[in-house]
Amino acid sequence: MTFFTAILQLREVFNPYHYVPTEWICVSFVALFAISTVLHLAQAIRYRVWWLLPTAFVSGILEVVGWSARLWSSFSPDKLLPFEIQVIGTIIGPTPLIAADFMILARIIHRLGTRYSRLSPKWYSIIFCSCDIISLSVQGFGGTVASLAVGKSKSPDHGAHIMLAGIIFQMVTISIYIMLASEFFLRYFTDKAVGGKQAAYHTLNTHNKRGRGQIDRRLRIMIGALAFNTTCLLIRAIYRTLELLNGFEGRIISTQRYFNILDGGMIALAIFTLNIAHPGIYLAPQDREDSEVELRLKEAGLLYYRL
Repeated sequence: MTFFTAILQLREVFNPYHYVPTEWICVSFVALFAISTVLHLAQAIRYRVWWLLPTAFVSGILEVVGWSARLWSSFSPDKLLPFEIQVIGTIIGPTPLIAADFMILARIIHRLGTRYSRLSPKWYSIIFCSCDIISLSVQGFGGTVASLAVGKSKSPDHGAHIMLAGIIFQMVTISIYIMLASEFFLRYFTDKAVGGKQAAYHTLNTHNKRGRGQIDRRLRIMIGALAFNTTCLLIRAIYRTLELLNGFEGRIISTQRYFNILDGGMIALAIFTLNIAHPGIYLAPQDREDSEVELRLKEAGLLYYRL
């Protein structure tokens, strides 16, 4: 009995998770992310929303890979290869999905009026997607360093610190994005444009607020979905930050239910939100497309709409 107890203790020492991933939970997340990923591929093709392929679709693939590796670990918790795969897959998986949120907000701003935003839709995409790429690179590099260290029976804390830097950078990026988005919607609903354009705007538009897009039912659903999606991703980023503060030996990272709920659960909710409230449907072009000249005049507050 003592011999077998010693063997079990030895296996526990070399278990990088500090627990055995629960098989049915891993199977459930693999299935959920696989369904969402296939749906995103089909929806992107159906509605010709190609920018969702390198964002939501790629995010789904990474999550499937990460959770498949955790499923492998549920059978062999002491094997290092599946642990290394899941570290990289689950740490960088949500990053492309965050980029989809940046793209969606840019399109909403274009629809409702760039006068209410501190950044143009183009710069939203450029700045925040660039930050996303930086975050992805740092997290991926940190995950690789940590995985290699575990494989050499060394402390993965150095890699964890690099991953932490990437996660913190991502959390700050999301927070700034949320603040700018909140300001945009506040200015839109109070009709207060950025840069002192409001006086000329109302002088030229006394009957209806020309140059100001209207929020219809579809756009309202898309805005609500974007807010929910972003909240889930922010919760996950906060969790990952707290998790990695103590490296790979902390209580949070060693508690499976925290990871299942605050990482897997939050990402599953976020990615399925975009399946249900799909931009191809809820951000579809309006019946009448404005010409490029009309769009520029509308942004300047100089266009009288055709009745």
